[in-house]
Amino acid sequence: MTVGAWLENRTPPAPDALAARVREALGPRWTADASDAGAACEAAAEEILAALLAAGRTGRETALDLLAADALVTYAFEHASESAADLDGAAAAAMTRIAALGARYAAAGPGAGGAAR
Repeated sequence: MTVGAWLENRTPPAPDALAARVREALGPRWTADASDAGAACEAAAEEILAALLAAGRTGRETALDLLAADALVTYAFEHASESAADLDGAAAAAMTRIAALGARYAAAGPGAGGAAR
């Protein structure tokens, strides 16, 4: 089974626009083995967030991207709950990495073009 097939088996299914954005974010990871679904989803979510933060784009116009990042993190945790021996540790590590993205771009401050320092 692939990451894509694993996602397509989730219920309830995501709305079409969200499912399409998730698939786009996953890119070639869509066809990776489903055993990598958690890592693939988490990486894709981090990439979406990093791109938005780097561009200083966090307004309403980015709602679909933000929803996709949220869905991908949810899928990553769902996958971890099915397979991880240390779910608490995996969740804490993921949240630390995601929070670090926000901290990195917040440190750049307003008017810094969103670039990390």
